[in-house]
Amino acid sequence: MTRLNLLPWRQMRRKEQDRQLLSVGIGAAILMLLILFYVYVNVNSRIHEQNLRNQYLTTQINKLDAQIRAIRQLKKERQALVARMQVIQQLEADRTQIVHVFDSLARRLPAGIYLTRLVQRGALISLSGVAQSNARVSALMRSLDASNWFAKPDLDVINVSAKGNVRVSNFKLHVTETNKAAKKKKGSKS
Repeated sequence: MTRLNLLPWRQMRRKEQDRQLLSVGIGAAILMLLILFYVYVNVNSRIHEQNLRNQYLTTQINKLDAQIRAIRQLKKERQALVARMQVIQQLEADRTQIVHVFDSLARRLPAGIYLTRLVQRGALISLSGVAQSNARVSALMRSLDASNWFAKPDLDVINVSAKGNVRVSNFKLHVTETNKAAKKKKGSKS
């Protein structure tokens, strides 16, 4: 039987297999590098897009913050204007009230009473004066209580003294300024 020498064929086959294995390995490595490059580029582009979105959102938030500050400032200015308007309306409404108060006070003042001092603090009016008798002070208090412009007369002090041959009563009383007639009108309208 003849002997065949298969060694060179086997060596060639191994070389071919080694070459194929090296080709597959190099191909796999190149493919892996391409996949990694694609993933790197894709992730970087997504990060860049997200950064752009974040930057856009930040600028929009800053714009909205500026608008909110402007709105708050406008609300403060509006509240100040409303407060001024209310003060002006109150002054307009109270403009004639002092005239009515003095007129009513003069009409309600009984004969024999002279006022020496009148002080108003808010709605409270302090009256000081001289009367010919205590009864006239009582009449003044009843008259003020019956008025539409005064309420709650409260006698603070009454001193009887003699001035020459005449006895006089020095008095001090407090009365609250109100407008009962206007309150009745408002109550009947509602």
